[in-house]
Amino acid sequence: MLEMRPDCERCGTDLPPQAHGAFICSFECTFCAECADVLDEHCPNCGGELSDRPTRTGERLKRNPASTERRHRP
Repeated sequence: MLEMRPDCERCGTDLPPQAHGAFICSFECTFCAECADVLDEHCPNCGGELSDRPTRTGERLKRNPASTERRHRP
């Protein structure tokens, strides 16, 4: 199952699981849309392609909650 990380790893912007605007690579590194644009849609960690992260809402989110571990390191 996809880990829904709560923040952009580059700038720390909150990325709720039910909201659009998050981008992930195949290793689930997570970035906001603005940072993904700056990174030219390539993950700085693994070099992989950044793609739109799907949203998770309603009962699916309740049964499978998003991660609360923040990845941004100032």
